[in-house]
Amino acid sequence: MTGDFIEHVISYWVLFQKFHSPALAGFAVVSHWLPFLLFSIYSGALADRFDPRRIVQIAMVVFMGVSIAWGVLFATGKLEMWHAMVLLVIHGFAGVLWNPSVQLLLHDIVGPAQLQSAVRLTATARNLGMLAGPGIGGALLIVLGPEYGILVNALFYVPMLVWMWKAPYGPKFRQGTPAPARAVRGLADVMATLRAVRENPILLSMMLLAGGASFFIGNSYGAQMPEFARDLGHGDPGVAYSMLLAADAFGALTAGVALESRGLLHATPRTAFILAFVWCGALASFALTGVYQLALLLLFIAGFVELAFNAMSQTLVQMNAPAEIRGRVIGVYLMAALGMRTFSGITVGLVGAAIGIHWSLSAAAAALFIVAGMVFALLKPRA
Repeated sequence: MTGDFIEHVISYWVLFQKFHSPALAGFAVVSHWLPFLLFSIYSGALADRFDPRRIVQIAMVVFMGVSIAWGVLFATGKLEMWHAMVLLVIHGFAGVLWNPSVQLLLHDIVGPAQLQSAVRLTATARNLGMLAGPGIGGALLIVLGPEYGILVNALFYVPMLVWMWKAPYGPKFRQGTPAPARAVRGLADVMATLRAVRENPILLSMMLLAGGASFFIGNSYGAQMPEFARDLGHGDPGVAYSMLLAADAFGALTAGVALESRGLLHATPRTAFILAFVWCGALASFALTGVYQLALLLLFIAGFVELAFNAMSQTLVQMNAPAEIRGRVIGVYLMAALGMRTFSGITVGLVGAAIGIHWSLSAAAAALFIVAGMVFALLKPRA
């Protein structure tokens, strides 16, 4: 996830500098997350049926190829808008391919006795990568420039690619487990998985919360961060941009260390919703402030609580998913948590092109606050 989001930071910066198009920034969000919306359940079914290690390796190779292609286009100065659109789409498909397999593989690695702790740690690490990646990407952008920075980013995928080659986990190492589930054959199988989710209040509430957060906000403000940095007008725009990203990432890092080392914020639906409400308030305030130092503080808070409630919702989903269709249920969660980010490119990006990104982000945060409150009031999920 770190390499994934390093690529976002560098490519978004270059696209902003070259094309100055809020619509293209919105397309970047849509193209990255639409595959999750359409294909997450099918990718989860692949993870149920085939060796998840090999699926992850294929995705890593695709990620590396996209980073190298960006680097070549940046270095030669031949980047055109259609190049950018194609690479953004390919990157999105690689993301939906590897995510369910990585999460399903966790159960093979640790076994049932340590599953709850491992799920919590992995959920934290995954979300930390999503938030720390922008900070590291900003540093690479400053130190190496976009051409070399994104080429170096291709190396971030090598350790997992190599480790997966001989890792002693996966279907052939399992003992006493049922045969792999058949592949999803149609809409009926998808609906059966959705019914299993609907019948469990914890699964349903966490997926609605994750889906709402992704639909209204997601990580769309990251794609618009160059414009936020410019509007705040604090010194060099490139440094201001990197510092804003780093504040978000440092908040996530602080949350990961504090929550896991101290055993704070036990995973419950109520706590997840409260953290989501705080996230809404922090982002709405960030969108409306004109004080750079306050913007850094608000992004730190946003990064902290976003990692906390995303990790918590993912933990609750994995712990409550039926074992025989765990990959499919994880696919449903990813469809909500990541696939619905497709529309955040519209709610924040494209709407921002019409009314301004400050107003669009603050309105999106307010809408999520209202919807999340309604979901919690209606379902009242209990841990």
